[in-house]
Parts: sequence; structure tokens; C-alpha cells
Amino acid sequence: MGRWAAGICAVALVWWLAAAAAGDPEPDELERAFPIVEPDYGHTKLRLSQQGLEAIRRIETPIAVVGVIGPYRSGKSFLLNQLLSLSCDKGFGVGHMRDTKTKGVWVWGTPVEMDVDGSKVSVLYLDTEGFESVGKSNVYDDRIFALATVLSSVLIYNLPETVREADISRLSFAVEIAEEFYGRVKGQDVAFEPAKLLWLIQRDFLQGKSVQQMVNEALQRVPNESGDRYIDEVNQIRDSLAVMGNNSTAFSLPQPHLQRTKLCDMDDKELDPLYVERRDQLKQVVASIVKPKIVQGKTLNGKEFVSFLQQILDALNKGEIPSTGSLVEIFNKAILERCLKVYREKMDGLGLPVPVDKLQQVHEGANDQARMLFDKQHFGKHHASQSILKLDDEIKKVYRNFLLANEYQSSKLCEARFSECEDKMDNLQVLKLPSMAKFNAGFVHCNRSFVRDCVGPAKESYERRMSKMLVKSRALFIKEYNNKLFNWLVTFSLVMVVIGRFVIKFFLLEIVAWVMFIFLETYTRMFWSAESLYYNPAWHIIVSSWETIVYSPILDLDRWAIPIAVLLSFWLLYWRCFGRRKRGSRSSLLPLHNKSSHKNSTRPRSD
Repeated sequence: MGRWAAGICAVALVWWLAAAAAGDPEPDELERAFPIVEPDYGHTKLRLSQQGLEAIRRIETPIAVVGVIGPYRSGKSFLLNQLLSLSCDKGFGVGHMRDTKTKGVWVWGTPVEMDVDGSKVSVLYLDTEGFESVGKSNVYDDRIFALATVLSSVLIYNLPETVREADISRLSFAVEIAEEFYGRVKGQDVAFEPAKLLWLIQRDFLQGKSVQQMVNEALQRVPNESGDRYIDEVNQIRDSLAVMGNNSTAFSLPQPHLQRTKLCDMDDKELDPLYVERRDQLKQVVASIVKPKIVQGKTLNGKEFVSFLQQILDALNKGEIPSTGSLVEIFNKAILERCLKVYREKMDGLGLPVPVDKLQQVHEGANDQARMLFDKQHFGKHHASQSILKLDDEIKKVYRNFLLANEYQSSKLCEARFSECEDKMDNLQVLKLPSMAKFNAGFVHCNRSFVRDCVGPAKESYERRMSKMLVKSRALFIKEYNNKLFNWLVTFSLVMVVIGRFVIKFFLLEIVAWVMFIFLETYTRMFWSAESLYYNPAWHIIVSSWETIVYSPILDLDRWAIPIAVLLSFWLLYWRCFGRRKRGSRSSLLPLHNKSSHKNSTRPRSD
């Protein structure tokens, strides 16, 4: 038993350790830098690294991001350590060799908690791989720059000494992002605001100029008398950056010490006091301008930020070079889905089938409503045209599906109504007691219900079929009507002869029935044919009387003929058997011999 207990305890301990290892990392384990984006094997595109993503996913509060970009070996990692008050051996890795130390994009595992406008915000600090390092393509640098531009709330552009032409040209993507997204405001909610650009110039002497003046001069247009294309492109970027003045600021930072290779071994007392002072001011500036990252009108927690990062990475890796258009498509994807949902809900409100003009009218209204929603919420000024075309294509596809569904439902409904009318006309052809009035009533009701219920694109073709069917049914009914009526009248006259002669023994009824029978049988044979009789005024009087008896809105004799005949038969039988006995001998139709009357008679009996 002891061995069993020891074994169970050992298994439980192993299971607990495995669960602890698979669970959330301990706070102490997060006190380091994690990679979140790494270069692929060809060092041209980017891929996610799960180490840093796990550290980000656990964040539940809104996230803000401070990213640092710049040339390789420009002190980006050391700057981040200074902002986070970390030493080099605990913070981001700092290298002094020719190759770059940071590969891809790294994040500090423990976010800095700040109070921004009364809300708790988790600020992440990103370190990016430097530009222009050995063994990399310009496309890779563009992807790193673009990713940092989109992810960051505050983008620190770390530049040594001065602002070069190449430094300005690298901001082309940031300018495109700003031109596409900047200023997309709905009420008080910002749909998406690009990163605030912080020019950080590390220079000891500014020659009597402020760093903002230095940046402004660098952003002034350069004369281009020769028409150089590259200068024109950089001048366009300068113009855009000048317009973005409210979204950027400049800050100068002196060198911390002359011996740059030994900075990690120095504390604040050994660093230049002016540097320490300016560094602390820089912390305050960053804290004052940092805002939660807002995408599509809402802040992002850890899981949402990782999902957003995945979408941006897919867009940047989509083409041979990163483009603003691909990012616009990513941002507008959810908006397109909402617009299509609005369109579908509007169209689904129609109970198919409907007339084509009504479907077209509702389609136009739903399309205008979806476009209005897209115009209010979409991202991008220049590249949004692709998203608009995509929205139009998707709406056309949905509308085509509705057209097909409407045509199918219309055919299905009209076929059902046509079949009902066809069955009804067939039933009217075999009436037990032929009645033109009943046929006409059924004809009108069938045609009216078909016109009312059959709607949609199939109505026109089914109306033609309906008209042909009704005309054919009427012609067939009229052809058989007179013959059936003639036969019924002959039969009726014979029945009345029998009833008048043997049942009720009413002589006048018998005479009328014989006259009717003789007229029908001899008139058509001695004078005219049966067909010519149908045009005789006397025949019309007979038909009118027949129609009045057989069918009326109150009584349909064709439906109640058998029950009425049965009741009359029972009544006649009862009257024949019991009615005469109650009235005595006076009700007898034949005289009976009464013996008592002869006994009391005084009249002599003759021989």
C-alpha cells in the first residue's frame, strides 16, 4: 500500500508541474524581452513568434504601444532600457558589433501601467530591427517600418546627429498611412489614429536652433530644377509631413557619455547630467502623448491586439513589397462585412416572391444604406476605391442570388396556383348537375385568386398559360353543357311522370311532366336538330329556370342533390305509409266497401 501511495503522489506531482508549466507564466518570468515577430529564412518577410504573443495575450486592459525605429547601431535598445529604467543585462539586448543585435520585433514582457484620461492602460515597449544592416533587403526594412508604424501609438524615430534625405524617404509609408487613416472620426470615437511621430535627434550641439526648427528645415521643399524623380517623391513626403504637424513632435537628446561602448556598465551618476535630465523629460513627453491603440472605434486588449498583429502581418507579407492598399483592405474587411450584413437584412425583410420592380426598389434602397454606412466608417482616402469596388461586387453577387431565389419562388408559387385552378376547372367539367352559373363563378374566383397570389418574374408567362387553359376549359364546358342539360331534363321529366302517377298521384304534375318529355323528344326529331334547339327562346327560358333551381349563392344543388333526394325519399315513404292512416278512409284514393251501411239502408236490394 505504501508503494502505491508513493506512486500516486509521484504521478500527481508530475501532473501538477506539467500543468504549472503549461499555464500562464509567472510574473518573474515576464521580466524580460520576448520576440513577437521574426524574419523568415530568406530575411525578406516576417512571421509571428509565439513566445511574446503569450505574454501579450494575458493582458486584459486596453493596450498602448511605444515603438522605436531607426538605423542599426543607433542606440534604440539602449534608449528603451533607459525609458524602462532597466540595465542592459536585464532589459533589451544591446550590441556593439557590426551586425545588428535585435532581429525582427521584440516586446518587453511586463507592460507599464499608466493612467490615461482616467483609464488604466497597459503600455508595451517595442524594439525593432535597425535599418540598413548587413545582409538585408530594403523590402524587409520597409516591412519592419510599416509594422511598427501601424502597431505603435507613439513611434519614436531615433536618429543620430541629423535628419537625412534617406530618413525622410523612409517615412513614405507612415505618410501614406496617415493620409489614408488620419482624421477618420465618428462623433467622439476615433476609428483609427496613426502613431504620433516623435523625432528623437541624438545630438549635442544644435548651433543655436531648437530641434523642432531643425526638423522643420529638413522638411522644407528642396528645389528640383533638374526634375529629379527621387527629389520630387521626397518633396511630396515633406509636404505631407508638414500637413501632419499636429501629429508629430521633435525632441533632442544629448549623448549620455563619450565612451558609448561602456554605457551598459554605467549608472545615472556616471552619465552626463544633461542627458539624465533630458531623458527624464523624454519619459514625461512619451507619457503625455501616449494613447490606447484604437482600431475600428474600440480599444484592444491582449488577445485582440495579437489578432490585429496577425492581420497586419498577413497584409504586409501579401505582396512583393508592403503596400498601404493591402492594409486598407484589412481595415475595411470588417466594415465590408457589416455593410453586407445591413444589405442582407434589408433584403431578407422581403417575403419572396415579389414583383421585379419592388425587388429592384428595395435593392436600391439597401444598396444606398450600405454605401452610406461604408462612407461613414471606411478607412482610406486614396486606396478605399478598391474596397468600394469589392463592396459593389459583393452586393451584386448577393443581389443575383436574390433574383434567382425570387424567380424560383415565383415559379413555384405560380405553378401551385395554376395547378389548383387547373384541378378546379377539371372538377367543374364533371358536375353531376351542369350549371353555367357555377362554372362562371368558379372561373372568376380561380382567375381572381391567380392574379392576386401569383407574383414575381414568372407571373407573365404563367398568365399566358392561365388564359389558354381557361379559354379551353370554357369552350369544353359549353360544348358539353347543352347535351348534359338536355339529358338531365329528359330524365327529370320521366321522374316527375313516375312521381305524379304513382307516388303522390297528382294528375296536373304528371301532365306537365309528359308535356315536357314529349316536347324534348319530338320537337328535336320532327322539326330541328338538338343543336338548333339551343338557340330557341324557349330553350333559353328552360335554361334560366334550370340555373335558378340548380345553383345560387345560397344553395348549390349539385353538392346537396343526393342528401336532398334521400330526405325527400324518406318523407314520401313516410307520407305514403303513415300519412293516409291518420286521415282515415276519406284520405283513400280508392273507395272501400262498408257493410254496416247496407244493413241500415231502407233502399230495397235489386237483383
